[in-house]
Amino acid sequence: MRLFVALNLNDDVRAAISKYCDKLRTEFPAARWVRPEIIHVTLKFIGEVANDLQTKIESALGEVHSDAPVEMVFRGTGFFPDARRPRVFWAGIEASSNLSDIAGQVESRLEPLGIVRETREFKPHLTLARITESRGIEKLHEALRRIGAMNFGTLQTSEMHLYRSELGRGGAKYTCLKTFNFSR
Repeated sequence: MRLFVALNLNDDVRAAISKYCDKLRTEFPAARWVRPEIIHVTLKFIGEVANDLQTKIESALGEVHSDAPVEMVFRGTGFFPDARRPRVFWAGIEASSNLSDIAGQVESRLEPLGIVRETREFKPHLTLARITESRGIEKLHEALRRIGAMNFGTLQTSEMHLYRSELGRGGAKYTCLKTFNFSR
């Protein structure tokens, strides 16, 4: 099964992002726009694991702790790797410092289970679209200049979730397997 660990968005942030993406989708339909209902803050993409490892993963994630909830402000947008050669269009996250600590704890707890540690620096973001064809990208850049910087709202959370991801014709389907309260 294919797994990842993530934080959910609240309804207000999700609605603001959905409205924003609806405007941009018409300007750049070549992108694969992420369905608003599945947008999340990824802490760790685990990938394919054997079914019998799920219980150990859940146990390890249950040990992640923070003294406070995570606070996030969702604002601004950008591209990975950059605007000239975009592969991912994202919304930015300004987060309390404990978000990086929590992501680090997830990595440390899962590594003894044989789950490879991420080598790239943790950069929290919301993936809004994946870009495989950059022809016509100027229209998206134009729309971004016209719309200007966006503030999508705020979120405070003490919960992270273990998800199963199933890829299909209509896009990915995510199922929450377990919720963990990291700040009691």
